[in-house]
Parts: sequence; C-alpha cells; structure tokens
Amino acid sequence: MKPPTSPSQGSTTSEAEETRAPTTQRLVHPLSPIQERKLVDFLEERFLEVTRNYKKRSDPSSTLTTLQAYLEATHHMLSLILQIPPVDPNAPLRTSLLLRLTGEVLQAIPGYTPDTETLPLLLAWLNDLDNAWLAVIRSQGWDTEECRGVDVELPQGARCSPMSQTERTRLRSLLISGSDSLEEWLEGLSTAGEGSFEVTLQRLGLEQSFNELFAGTLAEMGSLRGSEVNDPSGMIGTC
Repeated sequence: MKPPTSPSQGSTTSEAEETRAPTTQRLVHPLSPIQERKLVDFLEERFLEVTRNYKKRSDPSSTLTTLQAYLEATHHMLSLILQIPPVDPNAPLRTSLLLRLTGEVLQAIPGYTPDTETLPLLLAWLNDLDNAWLAVIRSQGWDTEECRGVDVELPQGARCSPMSQTERTRLRSLLISGSDSLEEWLEGLSTAGEGSFEVTLQRLGLEQSFNELFAGTLAEMGSLRGSEVNDPSGMIGTC
C-alpha cells in the first residue's frame, strides 16, 4: 500500500488500468481442504476482530481508533485474501471474501473523521482494491510486492470460475455507492478557509484520484458511472 503518485507522475487509476505487462507465468495449485479451512477460520477471526474494534473506535481500548490503523489492519486481510489461488475450487472463495471485505471497508471509512494527513494512505488503499478486483475479474494471481495482478498457469485440466452476473452486479453497486458515500464524507474535511473540499483536494494533488475511484474495475466490467449501471442492457457482454 503505497501513497498515490502526483498527477505529473500519473494517477493511481492509470496504474490500475495499465495494460498487463508480459511476465513469466507461475503455476498455481489449489489449496487442500485443510489449508482452505484454516485460512477461512483465520480470516473469519480477523473480520470479527476488526468489527469488534471498529464498533468501539471511540474507546481508547480499541486498536482501531484512527482511520490509518483501520486501513493497515484491513490491508493485511486484503493481501491474505488475494493469495488464495485463482483456481477452482478456491476461486469462488476469493471472490466472496473480497466482496465481503469491500463492503465492510467502504461502509466503515465514513465512521472516521477525514483529515488531509490520512487521505494519501486512503487513496493508496482504494487503488490497491481497484487493482485487486482487476486481478479477480481477469482470473489472475496477486503480486504482493507490486500490489497488482499477474497472469498464472493452471494445472492441466483445471479452471478458474469467472465471477457470476450476481457477483458483478453486487460489486458494481458496492463501488458506486461506496464512492458516493466517500464524496459525502469528504464534505466534512477541514478546508482551512479554502471554501470547499474540492479546492483542498486540488491543492493536495488528490482531486483527480478521488474523481476516478475504481475506474479501472468499472471499465473492466464494461460499466462506468451512468445509466447502464441500472440498465440490464448495459450488462450484456460484460460477463
């Protein structure tokens, strides 16, 4: 999770949308039933722990009293989920867990007070999430160092089940409603007499990045913000 680059260096969205560079594909194997069970149990405990501490975030005893702490805790979960191999029978598990994490994080962020110091870290987290969904949609593995998807080789006869129409619709809804909630949340940002949060974001070089949240994933699904989101005809050919 790295802070976003400045506009002169290219926006975080452009990184998410960049053409996949050719790399040496690595062979992936499915988890054993025991490995999958242990991973699910561990992640379930982490989900519960994060929820528990988020609910008491105003209490000094909570480990998630700040947005930075919350982002760091959930980014670790994001990395673990993405290490689930993109091969059946594990691929659907990766998708369902990432949908759960996406929904919980986007709902939780507005529970904290926005501040200019944490915004770059937040944008980096959301950019990683955008790249994560691109990897899942493309049935890719995950490069934990570069925080992006990488092509993989599946065992002979193996397959990776693509996201279902229901999952795509749910993801699209989560990303768009989450972006709307974040925009409302940013209205509470201290503007230091600058008049509006848009001016503050522009001064910080973050306005374009916020305006293009999840553009990579939405474009990959063939549906940018607009009427096609709720129009079934706009979903034709995207699955």
